[in-house]
Amino acid sequence: MKPTDFLVKTIVTTEVIAEIAKKNNVELRDCYTGFKWIAREIAISEGKQQYIGGGEESFGFLPYDKVRDKDAPASICLICEIAAWAKDQGKTLYDLLMQIYAEYGFSKEFTVNVVRPGKTGADEIKQMMSDFRANPPQELGGSKVVTWKDYQTLEEKHADGSVEKLNMPTTSNVLQWFCDDNTKVSVRPSGTEPKIKFYIEVKDSTFKCAGCYNRCTAAAMEKIEAIKKSLNLE
Repeated sequence: MKPTDFLVKTIVTTEVIAEIAKKNNVELRDCYTGFKWIAREIAISEGKQQYIGGGEESFGFLPYDKVRDKDAPASICLICEIAAWAKDQGKTLYDLLMQIYAEYGFSKEFTVNVVRPGKTGADEIKQMMSDFRANPPQELGGSKVVTWKDYQTLEEKHADGSVEKLNMPTTSNVLQWFCDDNTKVSVRPSGTEPKIKFYIEVKDSTFKCAGCYNRCTAAAMEKIEAIKKSLNLE
């Protein structure tokens, strides 16, 4: 990776990508859900910086800058190349994933879809977002919330009372909460279905090797259940 390279991820996508970028001195850009926003970042830096990859939590990925949309064939070719390289090293893709967790931190993601069909459902989802804005959570599953982001007002508020402006091209009906243990919860109504989505990401800094995977996964799922309880999502 070179200093002129950059990665792009959507705001609801794992923060492990941010750690990879940070430790390799590569710029990371956050954007809204949808590959048109990733394509926008490529266009902005065309001829000035090199795009080396971007994707979203729903597994869509764009490894090159030619298509400017999610590109499954190119992504499959890339993962096959990685698998072949790993085999030459006597490793598997699973082994590489465990190495990533050990070097950049373990992360468990979980999405909760709350379906509310019909006109009354749409009104209920709208009210849920209003309630979260009026009374944002102070803790999630026992972890203290220290940062609140509202992409509708483009404000980032911190526990110390400071407020920053979010650098985004437009507004979006998305809320994010970040805890002191790096837990992240993102909330947004679906743009195509009658539901509101909760994206939960839990970290575990004790992950050291593949032998830690089952323990860290079990602990993360316990944490996720506690977060769901905090948000009345049971």
